[in-house]
Amino acid sequence: MVVLTLAFPWGGAAIARRLAAVLPPRWACWLLTGAAVLLAGGTISALVGLFHVPFLASLEQLSFTRVLEEWPAAVPLAGAAGAVMLAQSVLLVRRWLQHRSLLKRAWLVADEGTGDGDLLVVPGSYVDAFALPGYRGRRGRVVMTSGMVRSLKTGERGVLLAHERAHLAGRHHLLSAVVDLVAVVHPALRSLRTSLAFHLERWADEEAAAVVGDRRVAAAAVARAALAGAAHGRSGGYPLLSATSGPVPQRVEALLLPEPAAPHGAFRRAGAVSLAGTVVVAAVGALALAYGLHEYVEYAARQLIGAPSGCSSCWNLLGA
Repeated sequence: MVVLTLAFPWGGAAIARRLAAVLPPRWACWLLTGAAVLLAGGTISALVGLFHVPFLASLEQLSFTRVLEEWPAAVPLAGAAGAVMLAQSVLLVRRWLQHRSLLKRAWLVADEGTGDGDLLVVPGSYVDAFALPGYRGRRGRVVMTSGMVRSLKTGERGVLLAHERAHLAGRHHLLSAVVDLVAVVHPALRSLRTSLAFHLERWADEEAAAVVGDRRVAAAAVARAALAGAAHGRSGGYPLLSATSGPVPQRVEALLLPEPAAPHGAFRRAGAVSLAGTVVVAAVGALALAYGLHEYVEYAARQLIGAPSGCSSCWNLLGA
């Protein structure tokens, strides 16, 4: 049960990615974020259950020595679970601090720019543009370098501006941050982070195409911005959501196709059932593990108290 619960996110993440691939970008982003959070929660529940086994035994008035005699793996497994949770906590804090540091540095760059409304143009020959989330009471802005402004035609600048505004209006940086943070819980969730980044860009692409009313112009703008910025390195990643990031050829190809329709009722129900099934299995597995560990310890305690000479089979069952 322990192995199945901790291995399940590999399958759950794969299912979520496949579902996201056939959904419109907005739906795909919410599906991936929800799946990441719930799969991470199931993993943490399993680790907490393992970590508490020796403590549950002590509550049942079993001596620590007897626990080691009957189930030698109890303490090593609990220690490993505790070490993993400690490492997860350290990585989580470290990742959060990286987010805040990057956001602070981005605002220092933005302060050098000029502009009206929500657009700031930063002087520089390098080519870049990104959505800058709000920070310390300051509302979000679209930051564009003068190099990017010069590299695009007038209509294409409108596409880029609409793209970055879509990131801000949809608060895409929050979805990106959530998945980026929970990805430290389980290695399988890192693939959801990559998939989400692509679908967030697709979401903003579709919003920009709707604003300008021409999908071909939107596709040309995304392609030109990516080509112009290809020779310039950029920090990338959360919270700098940029029109030039992600698999650009796939995004351009999608913009040259008709606008993706919202899933009809039957498809929505099928997708919801699939996601719900994934989530339920993960949650039930984690809860069953925690409850089973508790019940096994109680059962072993009763057997040990009633028959102190032999109950190794109970602890063997627990170890299984």
